[in-house]
Amino acid sequence: MTFDSSTIDGNTLLDLGYPAGKAIGLALEATNSARAAGAAEDDIRRDLVDILRAPEDYADHPVYGTLAAALVMEAQHPARTHYDLNTSAPYRVWGADGIEAGALDQMKRAVRLPVSIRGALMPDAHQGYGLPIGGVLATDNSVIPYAVGVDIACRMRMTVFNASPHILDQKRERFRAVLEEQTRFGPGSHWETPREHEVLDDPLWHEHPAARRHKDVAWQQLGTSGSGNHFVEFGALHVHSTIDSPQGTIPPGTYLAVLSHSGSRRFGLEMANHYTQVAMQRHPQLPKDFKHLAWLYLHEDSGQEYWLAMTLAGRYASANHAVIHRQIVDALRTPVLGGIENHHNYAWKETVDGQEAIVHRKGATPAGEGVLGVIPGSMSAPGFVVRGLGNAESLSSAAHGAGRRMSRKQAFQTFEWEHVQRKLKEQGIELISAGLDEAPGAYKDIHKVMADQADLVVALAEFKPKLVKMDAGKKPRYRSKGKGKKGKGRRR
Repeated sequence: MTFDSSTIDGNTLLDLGYPAGKAIGLALEATNSARAAGAAEDDIRRDLVDILRAPEDYADHPVYGTLAAALVMEAQHPARTHYDLNTSAPYRVWGADGIEAGALDQMKRAVRLPVSIRGALMPDAHQGYGLPIGGVLATDNSVIPYAVGVDIACRMRMTVFNASPHILDQKRERFRAVLEEQTRFGPGSHWETPREHEVLDDPLWHEHPAARRHKDVAWQQLGTSGSGNHFVEFGALHVHSTIDSPQGTIPPGTYLAVLSHSGSRRFGLEMANHYTQVAMQRHPQLPKDFKHLAWLYLHEDSGQEYWLAMTLAGRYASANHAVIHRQIVDALRTPVLGGIENHHNYAWKETVDGQEAIVHRKGATPAGEGVLGVIPGSMSAPGFVVRGLGNAESLSSAAHGAGRRMSRKQAFQTFEWEHVQRKLKEQGIELISAGLDEAPGAYKDIHKVMADQADLVVALAEFKPKLVKMDAGKKPRYRSKGKGKKGKGRRR
């Protein structure tokens, strides 16, 4: 029903003393409902004044009950107009000598938030938005969208086959064709025939006020990968300690494996940006260099909405990998021994220093005692299957990769494809496609990263990439002259 703004409007409500934000919207909705029920304008105005003075008296009112409940909650948990940012929560840094100053400064700011309990910075850390990539932060009753990350629930998944990696050399064309035919990469990439997965049956796609606007594009992009450092690659997995994976036991030996890295695609991006804006509006008095650390309280509707969106994005990201691996396994028709997967852009409810907390891991791998995870290197450097040691000082976390040592812009200016390809060939690695910003030299030394976190995880296996596919990305880009896509987008 339309609202007659010539009478009671948002400015009127502010003049009456209503707090800016959600309460104004609820008051306008209640005003519309009261009008529809035949209430006079003066009576509505008096009711609005009375509700503001004693909202608890209207808790069960059929028209004003929702507004009253919101006002009671606001009184119990008022929005702050001033923040004490001078006190720091405890935190520790791993591999500080290899971390840029910008990332260290971002971590120092994050632990100064009034909701922060404890923090940690992993050895692969580098500067991002809000919390640095590689940052871990525990907060009290609050979630920070940009401490989770823009690519919500970005994750790793590995499938280990009961086959020798030598088959890659024997049937190289077959494996190249499987990667080309069964994967899609890049912004806006999708399948012409949308894939199916039970995640699409989740009722949140219809019930969630923000998620429901993006179900169609999520369905189209199901089973695809993003740009940047997202990849799908075949390689050799050298297992030196038995891995009891959820899909089966993997004994010591050398196996063919496929490893993928991707997240929640456009859906996750939309949710991250939307709720970051909501958080910033909730905390307008935060200083400029703290704005991307704006948080949402979990007792408020917006915090609950984000939490539900994040968990849905987590299930969706897992489904993306499940579809990719299902298609590859079906195409290869090779027996599977086991598999491992883990998020690394997510928030969990955990116990920290004896209290329930929200632990954000932005580009950090969960490493609770006995927890399995995958930490990749680069297109030429090895990755590792690890078992967590549950180090409390790191909030049971570890690095999520080698970590960038230079920006994408700098990588474009530094490297040339001829040199990169020569180095890859010397190591027996075939690159199907990638952006030059993903050149191996743009990354830190994964062996140093692993050495710096020897007290966080133990390596059970080492994965060596052999056949790699990534988004060709922005120019200068590379696509091999092998079969698939007819060589479109070759180096130039």
